[in-house]
Formats: sequence, C-alpha cells, structure tokens
Amino acid sequence: MDAARQFQAMVDESVAWLGDNWLRILIALGAAALIVLLLRAARGWSARLCDRRESGNGWLRIAGATIGRTTNFFIVMAAARLVAGYAALPPLLDRTIGFLFTLAAAFQAAIWAREFILGAIERRTRSDAYHGEALLNAMGLIRLLISCVVFAIALVVVLDNLGVNVTGLVAGLGVGGIAIGLAAQGIFADLFAALAIIFDRPFRRGDNIQFGTSSGTIEEIGLKSTRIRAFSGEERIISNKSLLDKEILNTTRRNHIRVAMPMLISYRTPTAQLEKLPAMVSEIVTEQGATAARSGFGGLRDSAIGFELEVDFPGTDWGAAHAGRDRIVVALLRRFEEDGIEIGLPAQTSYIAGLPEAPAVALRTAKGATNGNLAKHHG
Repeated sequence: MDAARQFQAMVDESVAWLGDNWLRILIALGAAALIVLLLRAARGWSARLCDRRESGNGWLRIAGATIGRTTNFFIVMAAARLVAGYAALPPLLDRTIGFLFTLAAAFQAAIWAREFILGAIERRTRSDAYHGEALLNAMGLIRLLISCVVFAIALVVVLDNLGVNVTGLVAGLGVGGIAIGLAAQGIFADLFAALAIIFDRPFRRGDNIQFGTSSGTIEEIGLKSTRIRAFSGEERIISNKSLLDKEILNTTRRNHIRVAMPMLISYRTPTAQLEKLPAMVSEIVTEQGATAARSGFGGLRDSAIGFELEVDFPGTDWGAAHAGRDRIVVALLRRFEEDGIEIGLPAQTSYIAGLPEAPAVALRTAKGATNGNLAKHHG
C-alpha cells in the first residue's frame, strides 16, 4: 500500500509539474536532444581523428578507442543531468535522474579505464620486441582481472551513493583478494613480473644479457617464464620473477665492446724502445679500426715488465671484436719482430749445486716447462 500511494503521489506531482512547466520542459527536451547529438558527434569525430593520425597501436589510437567506448546511456544521462536544473524537476524525479547519472558515470569511467589499460598493455605485447603467443593468450586472463577490478570499484561507488554501508563489502573484497592472491601467489608473481618486463623494458627479445653466472640471448618473453638461448647453444628457461630478482647486465645497449689484452715485455728490451712502446701500440690499434682505451705499463714483474692494453671495438658484435683482436695481435707481433722487442715469459731461476769445489750452475726455465734431466757436474 505504501508503494502504491508513493507511486500515485509521484504521478500526481508529475502531472501538476507538466501543467505548470510545459514550456520549460519543451525547451529542456530540445536542449537535451541537442546535447546528445553534439556528444555523439564529438565521440565519432574524436575516434576518427585519432585513428587517422596514429597507425598501429599508438597512444592516439588507444585514446580514440577509449573515446569510442562511450555509451549512449551515459550521453543521455549526462544531457538529462545538464538540463534538469532548468526544467525545475520534482524532487523525486530529480533524485532519480541524479542516481541514474551517477550509475552511468561510474560504469562509464570503469569502461574507459578498462579500455585504456588494456590498450596500453596490448600496445606493449604486440610490439615486435615483446611479441609472443603466451603473452597474447594471457591477455584473456589479464582482461578478466582488470574488468573485475574496475567494475568492482564502480559497483562500490554506486552502492555508496545509494546510502549502503560499503565498509563490510570493501573488507570482504579485500579478504577475498588476499585469499586468491595467496592461493595463486606464484602465478600472479610471474604474471606481474612479465608485465614489469614489458613496461619497464630491462630487456627485449633479441637482447644479450648476463644474469647471475649465466648469459645468453632473449628468445621469448612468456606469461610465466622467459626463454634464453645461451651462447653455448642450449636453451635456458627461467621464471620471470626469478629473472627480475637477479642483477641483469644488458650488453646489447652498449655502443662498444672493451677487450683487455695484457702482455709482458722482456727486461732485455732497450729503454729507447720502451719509451716509444705505449704510443706505438696505440697507433697499431687505431690502424685496425679500434680505440686504445688504455695503453701503458702495468708495473715491474718478477720476470718481465707488465704492459696493460684495453681496446674498445665499435658496435656490439662479439664476432667482429674477436676478429679485430686477432688482427691487433698479429700486427703487434710483426712490429715487435721488426723493432727487436721481446715478449717476456714468466720464468723461474733454479740453482743446482755441484761438488763443493764446483761453482753453482744457474738454469733459467720458462714457467710451465718440464724440467728435464739436469747435467751432472763433476770436479
């Protein structure tokens, strides 16, 4: 009975309102229709403009797709809300339009957020550097998770505007989320690690990386794991979370390769030749298309003079760097032979005592060489 009386009261109130404000109502309806047409035209024009100016999965295309998801219900309720004040609506009808507008705005915001977030993720996963069947298949799960989150937030906003105490609901959703997160902790950890790789870009497919004691080339970034082709040929599969927990050295992004080429120079080399040696070595390195980052003496050793040579080869091709190193070694040996510069060898001196009246005999042998039968000295 109360509902029937309320409905009858609303009808009587509406009839009286129509009779007293018919001109205002007509003007408001015309304005609302014009607003709807303008908003629909703006939606279509913005989407087409973004599509024309951006190809592929660029940000403008994502913005255009997001604008294109604007619903007609939201447009109509926005127009109704804009003209409601001019039409002098009855209190009950005004509250109804206000609630419907809140409902439309909350879910429209959820639709926009869902479309933009999914567009941003797809923009990364569809690029050549991160393209992979596993990640594309995972978009279904990602789409479901994002949809649940944004629409749950929209539902809480709507219920709060209805006067419902949402504290218990939010607490329940939080407890449920924690339970699900603990149950699928490993899956979600690797999933979020994959998203971190896509957005943070510590590496991409084709990059050469070093992690821990391993190294290799990135072949595929998947939902749960990343496949790495080791330089020795085998394929290594490591979970995304474990990979990000390590310190990663990306060797692809450097602009040169530095190779250390230490050597030893004999003490029998004349001082005049030693003075010219650093400049001569740098000149030979430059002739081979590389740069001598360090060319100088490294101290006096027990059996030879230490010489430190560090060479920078342009680019990131290790094969080219190794070939350049070989050319430099041959050129150095040829020049040393021409100038009479001896390469020092690690050596040790052994003293063998003969008979008491015989002098000690000193034999110098190269380090690592096999000591043969030593001649015996008799007086």
